[in-house]
Amino acid sequence: MPATFTKSALLLALMLGLGHAQASPISPAELATNKGIPHPAVIAHRGASFDAPESTAAAYKVARDLGADYLELDLQRSKDGVLFALHDDNLQRTTDVATKFPERKDSPANEFTWAELQTLDAGSWFNAAYPDRARPGFVGLKILKLDDIIKIAEGNPQHKPGLYIETKEPKQFPGIEADLKNKLLDKGWLSSAGSKLGKSNTGVGQGKGRVVLQTFEKESLKNLQEEMPNTPKILLLWVGEDGIEPKSKVTLAESGEPTKAAYYAKQEPKDNAEFEKWVDEAKRLGAIGTGPSALLTDLGDQSYSDLVQPWMNQMTHDKGLLVHVYTVDEPVDFKKVMDAGVDGIFTNRAGELLKYYKRWPSSNVSDLLQDNGY
Repeated sequence: MPATFTKSALLLALMLGLGHAQASPISPAELATNKGIPHPAVIAHRGASFDAPESTAAAYKVARDLGADYLELDLQRSKDGVLFALHDDNLQRTTDVATKFPERKDSPANEFTWAELQTLDAGSWFNAAYPDRARPGFVGLKILKLDDIIKIAEGNPQHKPGLYIETKEPKQFPGIEADLKNKLLDKGWLSSAGSKLGKSNTGVGQGKGRVVLQTFEKESLKNLQEEMPNTPKILLLWVGEDGIEPKSKVTLAESGEPTKAAYYAKQEPKDNAEFEKWVDEAKRLGAIGTGPSALLTDLGDQSYSDLVQPWMNQMTHDKGLLVHVYTVDEPVDFKKVMDAGVDGIFTNRAGELLKYYKRWPSSNVSDLLQDNGY
């Protein structure tokens, strides 16, 4: 065979091979399925936290019984080593700490023992903040430890959601990634084989994607990958301090914007390369996806920088990663982010998102609250 023909044939084969590879990348839906993650995923942000006090048994039981894929929580550690769920750095917004411990009301939650945390009322604040959704059964609700939330996730025979766990301010809790691994191992949540959850296929809580780990902190992501290399992880994305470098250095105080949401609506990455850098870091550190913020139509309290623009999602998908956006509650925004190409949504209104996906809940929120004793 002439040498020129051989070279030409090889070049043609190479070109055809490259063309085929480029034409058939794995789809986000396939990637999610391979990881055991529903697509699109319904992630109940601190439980059904529009309908009940966030991160309490009421919120998590309702989210579970509605059919959410995941119960989401922010993980902290008490002074005496108990892993528990709380979003804020301190206890003032969602408990009566100012009444029970007035001299310590500004202290970080991790400076309290578990016994002290259990004296707090984590439900009454919701009744005061949202009187139209108030219920007597919310009074006196307790802060939950991770064990409690695991028990809730396992508690409905018809549907077992997974857990979507954020290491919250991990620098305050050295070693929390290892503590989390040990707890999940102890409870049978790191392996689908021989799990205490049983063998019935009644929810994501049965599969290899039953736990998803999330963090804003690259160092914590690295630690989570070292401790639990086979567990899916998400790097949360944010424009601003300790996050994606913004195009503008003007602070909220300097901006003259009337609200935080109006300020963040104008914040964007310094350039496309800065956004891509964070996506690349997510992949390098072992994440299977990113968790970007969204710009909401009503510019409410949950509205931040628009990090789910179609080109951003496409870039992320092209790198083989999923996109789970936070935190979206209204149908107009469900459509907006889905049209942009996201693969899952953090929401305080799991029931509304399930309806949007035409995954109709078997009961309404009011009845589920009543059925669960609230």
